[in-house]
Amino acid sequence: MASFNKVLLMGNLTRDPQLRYLPSQMAVAEFGLAINRKWKGPQGEEREEVAFIECTAWGKTAETINQYCKKGRPIFVEGHLKFDQWEDKQGGGKRSKLSVVVQNFQFIGGPREGGAAPAGAASGESDQRPARPGPSRPQQQPAPSPEAQQPPPPISEEQQFKDDDIPF
Repeated sequence: MASFNKVLLMGNLTRDPQLRYLPSQMAVAEFGLAINRKWKGPQGEEREEVAFIECTAWGKTAETINQYCKKGRPIFVEGHLKFDQWEDKQGGGKRSKLSVVVQNFQFIGGPREGGAAPAGAASGESDQRPARPGPSRPQQQPAPSPEAQQPPPPISEEQQFKDDDIPF
């Protein structure tokens, strides 16, 4: 039987990412997303619900999210669902949690929504494929000279096209 597990979410961080490192020096960042949904009820009244989703990012993706994202920042994430089950240590029985493992992400908005990231840090790379080199930071160009800002001179009558010059 075929199966497909892909999640696309856009929302705001509910808390600052929590970065930690495994003994293998692999970075892991955990954060929550709040996703709002608005609709009109049967009588036309405005309704809204919020879903709170736990997310986990790994490797360079985790480090980048931790560096540039703070509580309230909008972000778009792409990943897959993961279902964890365990026994409660205090004898509370079986526990479970559904979360999203982030494979890719993109910052949303600009400086007003939490700060802009430098070039090349706008999206995360999946740890399952080789990293590709990001674009280098653009160099600041000097202001154009006053001559470069003037419009070009008008075209003289000799330079204009004649009807015989057009091939159709």
